[in-house]
Amino acid sequence: MRHLLLFVATITAFSASLAHAAERPNIIFFLSDDHRADVLGCAGHPIVKTPSIDKLAANGVRYENAFVTTSICAASRATLFTGLFERTHGYTFGKPPIAAAHSADSYPAQLKDAGYRTGFVGKFGVKVTGGRPAIDKMFDSYVPIGRGQKGNGKSKQHFTDIAGDKALAFISSNPEDKPFCLSVSFNAAHAEDGDKANHYPHPATESKLYDGLKMPRPEMDGGKYFESQPKFLQDSMNRDRYYWRWDTPEKFDRNMRHYFRMLTAMDRNIGRVMDELKKRGIADNTVILFMGDNGYYMGERGFAGKWSHYEQSLRVPLIVQDPRATNATGVVKNEFALNLDIAATILNLAGIDLPKRYQGRPLVPSDQIEKRDGFFCEHRMQNNRIPKWEGFRGNRYVYANYYEQESDAEFLHDLKEDPNQLTNLATDPKHQRTLEEMRALTNRLSKQYLNEK
Repeated sequence: MRHLLLFVATITAFSASLAHAAERPNIIFFLSDDHRADVLGCAGHPIVKTPSIDKLAANGVRYENAFVTTSICAASRATLFTGLFERTHGYTFGKPPIAAAHSADSYPAQLKDAGYRTGFVGKFGVKVTGGRPAIDKMFDSYVPIGRGQKGNGKSKQHFTDIAGDKALAFISSNPEDKPFCLSVSFNAAHAEDGDKANHYPHPATESKLYDGLKMPRPEMDGGKYFESQPKFLQDSMNRDRYYWRWDTPEKFDRNMRHYFRMLTAMDRNIGRVMDELKKRGIADNTVILFMGDNGYYMGERGFAGKWSHYEQSLRVPLIVQDPRATNATGVVKNEFALNLDIAATILNLAGIDLPKRYQGRPLVPSDQIEKRDGFFCEHRMQNNRIPKWEGFRGNRYVYANYYEQESDAEFLHDLKEDPNQLTNLATDPKHQRTLEEMRALTNRLSKQYLNEK
């Protein structure tokens, strides 16, 4: 009798565990690299093929006004993990690792503490205080994959396909009674900066894709658009890398084609993961998020890279597909959504209370979230070729202050009248009141977020 009661108790506990796990969704967060908002099929791009991501959008919510608060991978990825602005978490290239308190509050650490199995695959892109032991507090499975990394054996794999394989391995090894959160951070479509001949290396699978298609030059293609920029932007790394990638028709055509191939290869691997979820019967309880880590200049204004305040640098793709949600199929939302919000969104999906220091907000359920009027943005990395700045991107006006410059440091754009940000209104007497208001707002938020460290 005693053994029977023990058996019944065990079965009851096991059933309760399964029920509890079923209530909590699995979560997969895909992150692309150097990928701006309009370079997706579902966003209307005329050339690039992204059928898997398009399918996520068709079955979920695409955020048309998604942005990063700092447009560089190191600071942006730290923001994604911690839910904090750059000046609060303090991390970018050349800075000390993310503080232990912030990594302890990161979404993977919080999920792991709450009973989720957490995994990471791909480009980590940040450093945390304590090194690998601290990373192990965030992830049960941690598989970093660098750019150019190839698989073993006679058949050398592309790093994008390795990431896909490792993502599938994590899912296939997950216990049925345990919810998981898998973060897959692709290196694609980051350029191989040290290789100007094969600047955007792509898998052989996509080697014939886009053959014969002429790559369209950008609307704001250098010339007067470059000449209108202040000297400190003309002389910046945005211009240096333009000569690496886009300055001749032949180079532009080759590199753009290869860049698109890298994105399509990433999309193919996202599709592999989606197929695996269906195969295992867990797709209906798995929320998928997709985002880019920063925007990207593809020749606009004679620029390459990111780092500065224009839309092409700050605006990124963001899609959330929650198969459990109602009225969330093929929806396009216009409210602001930020990389700052990802950690809060993931924890909210898992039913976990948000750390008090989080500065982002959950994106779902959207009907319970107060809409923003705009957001603070910045770039604080110390580099002589990348001017520092801070500003505010509102619904109508964009303000930026390149605060270490001696002249031409402030920008004010009216997105309603000038969506391409061609006119700087900072010296226009008619807009001085708006300039002063935006300047004061930026200064206030700059001090507030710095003090929240």
